[in-house]
Amino acid sequence: MPFREVNSKMVEATLLPGQKMFSQRGAMLAYRGEVSFTPNIQGGQGGLMSMIGRRVANEATPLMTVEGSGTVMFGHGGHHIQVINLAGDTLHVEADRLLAFDGTLQQGTMFMGSQGGVMGMVRGQVTGQGLFTTTLKGHGAVAVMAHGGVIEVPITPGREVHVDPQAYVAHHGDVRNKLSTALGWRDMVGRGSGEAFQLELSGSGAVYVQASEEKL
Repeated sequence: MPFREVNSKMVEATLLPGQKMFSQRGAMLAYRGEVSFTPNIQGGQGGLMSMIGRRVANEATPLMTVEGSGTVMFGHGGHHIQVINLAGDTLHVEADRLLAFDGTLQQGTMFMGSQGGVMGMVRGQVTGQGLFTTTLKGHGAVAVMAHGGVIEVPITPGREVHVDPQAYVAHHGDVRNKLSTALGWRDMVGRGSGEAFQLELSGSGAVYVQASEEKL
């Protein structure tokens, strides 16, 4: 189901009978109609194994199953919200950035070490992001949270995109990522040691970058 952007920090979803969506607990701001909110103990459409993967990585974000008929407004912590529409591809996003998403999307987890080997694990330690990241696949809409607004940067073959790992929000498409060292002007002006790294994304798709280096 599509989200309607109320403003930069609130979205509204319309639920029809028989439809389902998932949201982060505490994200519901208001609703109209006959809508129910139920704690989801299996981690969305990914089921039990998806939940176990995130539990092992200490990344399980509690979800609510939202069902019924009506409209629901979502927001959380005053964070900026970006709506991402998927057309059969896979979105990779940190679990704590998920605000709400379409119940038709299949949820899973991916071990970051599988993209870049050991450097994938280093990325998790350096950026504060876990070793597992959440995946959402299929046709539907996802609302993610970020600090200071989000910009979508296309990734095309032969034109890699380099992102400050702290500013990374999510990416989708046929994309590979790896962590590389970047000793540049930021190090010379005394910025944090974590910024000696860049996240390099290549392939075909898009990456979402927030206007901040602050974690949620």
